[in-house]
Amino acid sequence: MNSITVQELKAWRDSSHPHQLIDVREDHEIDIVSIDGQRIKMGDILDSLADIKKDVDVVVHCRSGARSGAVVQELERQGFTNTFNLQGGILAWVAEIDQTLQAY
Repeated sequence: MNSITVQELKAWRDSSHPHQLIDVREDHEIDIVSIDGQRIKMGDILDSLADIKKDVDVVVHCRSGARSGAVVQELERQGFTNTFNLQGGILAWVAEIDQTLQAY
């Protein structure tokens, strides 16, 4: 499974590296804190395969990286080769990139 650190994702975002960010958390979690990205709940991934880009890197994130890791593994089983799990999830983003955001 491919993975990316929060520092690497920040560099991608700062440099406008083409990528799709997918947030697989539940609505109540997104209400607490968000780093943007397309919202596709973990349970809806297989029904949303057409919404996942194949021509750019795709970063999947959740709270800690566990759920997004499972999603990336499933996407790989579905034939995607351009997916990355965000290591540490949004908790790592809050701790290492933007401490003004709320951790939960």
